[in-house]
This record gives sequence, structure tokens and C-alpha cells, in this order.
Amino acid sequence: MLRETLDNGIVRYRFETLDQKDMVHAILTRLGGVSRGPFATLNLGHTVGDDLEAVEENHRRVFAALGLRRDRVVSPYQVHSANVRWVSDAHAGTVQPATDGLITDTPGLVILFRFADCVPVLLFDRAHRAIGLVHAGWRGAAKGIVTAAVRAFVRHIGSRPEELWAGIGPAIGPCCYRVGSDVARAVARACPADVPIAHRRDGGVYLDLPGAVRAQLVASGVGEVETSGICTACHTGEWFSHRAERGRTGRFGVVMMLQ
Repeated sequence: MLRETLDNGIVRYRFETLDQKDMVHAILTRLGGVSRGPFATLNLGHTVGDDLEAVEENHRRVFAALGLRRDRVVSPYQVHSANVRWVSDAHAGTVQPATDGLITDTPGLVILFRFADCVPVLLFDRAHRAIGLVHAGWRGAAKGIVTAAVRAFVRHIGSRPEELWAGIGPAIGPCCYRVGSDVARAVARACPADVPIAHRRDGGVYLDLPGAVRAQLVASGVGEVETSGICTACHTGEWFSHRAERGRTGRFGVVMMLQ
């Protein structure tokens, strides 16, 4: 992944594969905003207890740094579901209810999601010039959010899974994500049986959530999958982590837009 610093010290990461595809995409860190305390500094979450004026200023900074229009943004109200929606010009400026995946082929429509350990999945259809974003926590992975997103590409624009590219962004890794056995089993049931997605260590079970998402993408036929390899819980200097910060933290943003 490529790392760069924008105006006001905002830091974004990019997948090099997407750099020449006439699109804007940014995996933002927690750096470059005005929020304080556990939300320092570029918190984009409105529902985490942060000062809302600070959150709005953070959004203003992000859109200015990326050259995006706020009135063209569509976001989901993320609920750890397997719900995926197709969005277009008619949805600009809206929040889509109970949704964890958005896809579009509309140029200029900005998709914005928020994360703090769950897996960001960026999707791109080379042939049809369509993009998608997915929020995959363990519940969403167990419910099949990744497969649902691939099927939505096929259903809405006739995508061929082998022509899709997927990027797995920063998320909590197997080094840090200790879970109950029931959680590991639920995710494992939604993955190919021959792919290990958890291991035991120090008397506990540790889930490889990015690995599970990757396995689901491959099983869905996605032709190319890249992984950031960044653990949010290991690197709280750059990323918000719900687990590492015991639930009192902000949300970093991931943005995609076709030009």
C-alpha cells in the first residue's frame, strides 16, 4: 500500500492497483483531525460520543483534502448485516439504513464507510467500471456479507467474479483478535472447510478475520485479492481500534469514488 500525507496532516493509504483507474480512493487514518481524547484526532463516527462539531470539522477537512463534494456522499448505517445496496445519483446525500455494503457505477458519487477493527473490503469491476465497499465484522462475515456483495455485482451489472478486484484494508489481525469458540465456529461455517481461520494460543482462540474475508472472496470467484496486512489493534498510533482501546475510540474512514 502507498502512504501519503495530505492537507492538515491527514494521512491516507491507497492500493497501488487502483491508482491508474480514474477513481479516488482513500483509507484514512486517525491523523489530521481536531477531535480530542480517545477520539483523537480524525474521528468520522457520529455515534461514538465525540463532540459533533469536531466530527463535522473532521469531515470538512477530509472532503477538502480529497477534493470531494459533501452533497455527493452516500454512507450506510452499519449494523453488522449481510445487506448490500446498489446506489446511484438518487442516493447522493443520504444514509442508507441497515446496510453494510454499497456498490455503484455512478461517476462522482462518493461512498464513505467507517471502521475501528472490522474489515474494509474495497471492490472494483474492471470491465464495467463499478466500485463497492463492504464493512465486514465477524457477524457480517458469518452472515455472508462478502458473498452477498459479489452476487450484487453479478445481479446489478452482470459482473463476472473473476474480473473483480478486491482490496482488504487495515483491520484487527489474528495476533490480537481473541474471541470465543462460538464466534470462531460461526465464521468458520461461512468459509471453505480447508481454510484455517483461527488458532489457539495462551489458552484462547484467535480469529483471523481478514483471512476469513479473503477466503470468502476467493471462494466467491473474485479474480484478484490484495491484503494490506495492517493490524489496527497493533498500531493505535495510526488507527482506531475498538478492541485495543476497550470500546472508547473513534472511527476512521474509507472512501471510494469513480471519476
